[in-house]
Amino acid sequence: MTAWVGGWRLARINRKDATGVLVACSLMLMAAGCVRPGSDPSIVEIESGTISGTMEAGVRVFRGIPYAAPPVGDWRWKPPRPVQSWEGARECTEWGYSCVHVPYPPDSMWTGPEWDDPAEQSEDCLHLNVWTAAASPHERRPVMVWIHGGSLQHESGSVGAYGGANLARKGVVVVTINYRLGAFGYLAHPELTQESEHRSSGNYGILDQIAALEWVQRNITSFGGDPDRVTIFGESAGSWSVNFLVASPLAKGLFHRAIGQSGAGFGPMVHLGDERAGRRPAEQTGIAFASILGSDDEPASLEAMRAVPATEILAKFAEVPGAYVGPNVDGWVFPDEIYAIFEQGRQNRVPVIVGSNADEGSMYVGTNAPATVEDFRLAAQVRYGDLADEFLEAYPVSSDADVKDAFAASVGDAIFTWEMRMWARMTATGNANAWLYHFTRVPPIAESQVYGSHHGAEIVYVIGNFHLASFTPEIQDEKLSEAMSGYWVNFAAAGDPNGEGLPAWRAYNLEEEPYME
Repeated sequence: MTAWVGGWRLARINRKDATGVLVACSLMLMAAGCVRPGSDPSIVEIESGTISGTMEAGVRVFRGIPYAAPPVGDWRWKPPRPVQSWEGARECTEWGYSCVHVPYPPDSMWTGPEWDDPAEQSEDCLHLNVWTAAASPHERRPVMVWIHGGSLQHESGSVGAYGGANLARKGVVVVTINYRLGAFGYLAHPELTQESEHRSSGNYGILDQIAALEWVQRNITSFGGDPDRVTIFGESAGSWSVNFLVASPLAKGLFHRAIGQSGAGFGPMVHLGDERAGRRPAEQTGIAFASILGSDDEPASLEAMRAVPATEILAKFAEVPGAYVGPNVDGWVFPDEIYAIFEQGRQNRVPVIVGSNADEGSMYVGTNAPATVEDFRLAAQVRYGDLADEFLEAYPVSSDADVKDAFAASVGDAIFTWEMRMWARMTATGNANAWLYHFTRVPPIAESQVYGSHHGAEIVYVIGNFHLASFTPEIQDEKLSEAMSGYWVNFAAAGDPNGEGLPAWRAYNLEEEPYME
């Protein structure tokens, strides 16, 4: 089959040499030796061929590098395959396709300029992007691989907020990745399980992330990166993914530190083919989806499902009642639930930075909050039974006006804060260091009184892309960003966030449970 789908071009490469003379060499002349990899910093040789990038304010940027073959046609819902090599130089100056996904609604918090995605969507989306200020492949700078969030259903590695130039200037090589989303990344089905040599299905998005990390191991030295100092980091579903990778035996040795920002998977998990704790097996979602594409009497075959256009997959999958999107315990990618893997000490033992924000629940409450004190207390009794009084002591309400804030706080703690604290605890008991944080800065956005230190608020501070932010940063925002990015880069370099000019950050321990605000 054809190696590439849609839009790739081989073109002339223009550059200026050291004396400022414009040089234009065709690909034929390049192959003959006019420009060799290494003589121009925007030209790099990787395992699959030569690529060209751009130089932007002292940082070399390579966009849309394929790390796996396109998962299209008969390869939809299969593990990623190796990239086919190409001849000549491949331009990596524009974003590769984003993976097919449903955009956020127009009134979402994630529709500002920092969340714009300049890339078109396609199933041919297994690309990554690299930012490096290393002048030589011999520098061996620490590597930071960002895994984007979006509930495993939205976004891509080309979203503006995730641009890696600022971190690259601090001395790391930054990689952002795409991975299959929604039904394309997490659909399980008995026929998919049957055709798999591992008797697994539905964890394709995680397998994509693993393939990207394998690519980093094989190729990052070409960009001045150190394959022995790779840090994975992400927020929300990106943090879930980091947590999953720490747990998966397939990711062993592919990274050496991990940073999780507001997201982990220590709650009960869905299993591939059997029901656990009242949770419908992952394969049941696939069976229901096949019935929608066909009928209850004659569900669509796997061949027919793979022939359905991507846009129709999105539309029809939305019709599946209670459709599950996420990883499952399949005995291969995940031999057990995340909690059990950590509890038994079978995770990849790497140091971690983990934390959450003060007002994680503020944007998730909406109309879901109980209206009255009586409703709030009744909901607590239903959910927590004999522990309801302890819950109400932790989240007290004395009037109906208190209910929304108390409910939002409990939601944020249950979904995010508890998960991150548990991650720190599980790491500290597993012979690796953990550093716990709690982010409380309220960004000066127009809706600051409504959302507070909301879910995702810390991202722009870590990565430093204030020029795209939907607010004008104040001096303390810039100072906070400098400190946070400094901690993150120090951790990537040495496995410890502490460094010159930064307040001392104590490692987590079970007795005192210290954390950094």
